[in-house]
Amino acid sequence: MWLLEALAESKGRQTLYEKQSPQILAALREMALVESAESSNRIEGVTVDRNRLRPLVLGNARPRDRSEQEVLGYRRASSWVHTHFEKIEIEPESILRLHALAQGGQSGDAGEWKKSRNEIIEIFPDGSSQVRFRPVEPAEVPGAMEELCRLYRHQVDQGAVTPLLATAALVLDFLCVHPFRDGNGRVSRLLTLLAFYRHGHSVGRYISHERIVEQTKEDYYEALRHSSEGWHEGRHDVFPWFNYLLSTLRIAYREFEERAGAERPQKGSKSELVEYALAHVPSPFGIADVERLCPNVSRDMVRLVMNRWRKEGRLEILGRGRDARWKRVSA
Repeated sequence: MWLLEALAESKGRQTLYEKQSPQILAALREMALVESAESSNRIEGVTVDRNRLRPLVLGNARPRDRSEQEVLGYRRASSWVHTHFEKIEIEPESILRLHALAQGGQSGDAGEWKKSRNEIIEIFPDGSSQVRFRPVEPAEVPGAMEELCRLYRHQVDQGAVTPLLATAALVLDFLCVHPFRDGNGRVSRLLTLLAFYRHGHSVGRYISHERIVEQTKEDYYEALRHSSEGWHEGRHDVFPWFNYLLSTLRIAYREFEERAGAERPQKGSKSELVEYALAHVPSPFGIADVERLCPNVSRDMVRLVMNRWRKEGRLEILGRGRDARWKRVSA
């Protein structure tokens, strides 16, 4: 499949990019952490004031409410994956820990399998609804989780299928088992990230996989609907879901190469360094994000270039004061 070949090539190029522009990559890592915590929770209907996101995810801010606790919990779970993925085996115990971390300690059953039935309900524009999918019964969850992890390890160890196809089957099975009372979506995205990392696709360190899922959620639900049909009977087709996961990975690599692949000015003027930063810092951004990429450039120079870009119609300012954010304007 051409897409698998393209992803293999992108994985190879990432290694080269990681040797360049360490300041750009550091900024991308920070932005990915923030976006991942924000998007994965927002998909579940949990939102937090944007001015609180960076202090919660990157700083030492204490959460004020349950929503902020869940954002902080997701950051801790994703950080565990980023840092320890080589040692984290894909097994039920690891999945339980992902759930416990992602729930932020705010749920009495965090890190525990569900004890009551849950159903996937589809709500239509007119307000009516129907049961779209009935997951595995609670009593069957422990065995089902052992089995899906065993099948995944067997497929990977035997090399019978490409590791990315084994990953797609793993995450699809997880979503169909729906092993937790709440938080299944969050854990599925963490599990995807973990499996990607273990197979060498660590682009999620720099580009938020969760944000891409949020931006393509219509395709996400459509692929999941098609691939889950007939799952209980073993008549399902994993390939719609497989193709969707590959597409998200392809988007991530493309974004990464756009942001990290351009050559950073080495001997240019300070204004050129600021322009380079403005072209590559993830948008929207604050002035502090630009300053981190230009450590030897004064704030006055950064403001001068940013204001010039705004007058030229290349930047748009969002908000006022020290919490103002900036956004690149597409040509």
